[in-house]
Amino acid sequence: MPEIAHSTHDADEDPRNRDILIYVNGELLPRDEAKISVYDSGFLLGDGMWEGMRLHDGEWAFFDAHMDRFFDSCHAVSLDVGMDRAGIHAALTETARANGMETDVHCRLMLTRGLKAKPFQHPRLSRSGPTLVIIMEHSRPVGSLQSDGIRLATVPQVRGLPHAQDAKLNSHSKLNCVIACLQAEQAGADEGLMLDPHGFVNTTNACNFFIVRRGEVWTSTGDYCMNGVTRENVIRICEANGIPVYQKNFSLYEAYGASEAFLTGTFGAQTPVAEIDGKRIGNGERPVTTEIQRLYREMVAQDVAAQRARR
Repeated sequence: MPEIAHSTHDADEDPRNRDILIYVNGELLPRDEAKISVYDSGFLLGDGMWEGMRLHDGEWAFFDAHMDRFFDSCHAVSLDVGMDRAGIHAALTETARANGMETDVHCRLMLTRGLKAKPFQHPRLSRSGPTLVIIMEHSRPVGSLQSDGIRLATVPQVRGLPHAQDAKLNSHSKLNCVIACLQAEQAGADEGLMLDPHGFVNTTNACNFFIVRRGEVWTSTGDYCMNGVTRENVIRICEANGIPVYQKNFSLYEAYGASEAFLTGTFGAQTPVAEIDGKRIGNGERPVTTEIQRLYREMVAQDVAAQRARR
């Protein structure tokens, strides 16, 4: 199997992560002791929702947008969170303080339907309330992600129609994306570029996808992709700063001919794409991506300052 150089979630090794405390239903447990039951709905069925967030200078960047997505997703599948946004924020704050974390921290917030009375599918078998887990790690993307970029391979696994499983649900059920990731790995690439049901370029197995053509920024229509917080922020940045941006159908032909391409996600923010299906993207210069990265850093700082001012 080909060796994989990168994924968009590659981080510098940090020995502090060996001793982190993990939040499990109100308890803070050492990493090796943080466990859930094999009867948990998340383990048995992938029945749960999650959010990924970044801690910047003591504040969770774009917290409100992440909570909008989290609570909307839980509501859509009749999953009772068991607490309000303030309760989630308090749990995050408690976990960060217990770990002595202030910045360059990545969090995975996970909620499942909880313990099941029997190992079967029906939601009514989950009778003990939800399971809430918060994992925080000291985490900074490796520098080579920016210098080398990501290699994508178009994969046969597609992002399906909303009535199959809506990609906007940030669900624990990630097999669709795992299959796409495996297909890309077997093709010798870092990640999989997934098409929509009509054959247009959509998203990768882990991130939203953008290209730059003739100074214009293009991304998919959004009909079949995850509703990424960073994706939406990039669109807003472009609109506010005179960078033409379009949510539209486009083909691999147009992606191959892009002058720049990049991925967006909470962990890596904007990660350059070096090649698609073995074809180099542009000439290696990334002026539009670089400007968007600069404006995004300013946006994060403004959001952090606004949150701090409200507390």
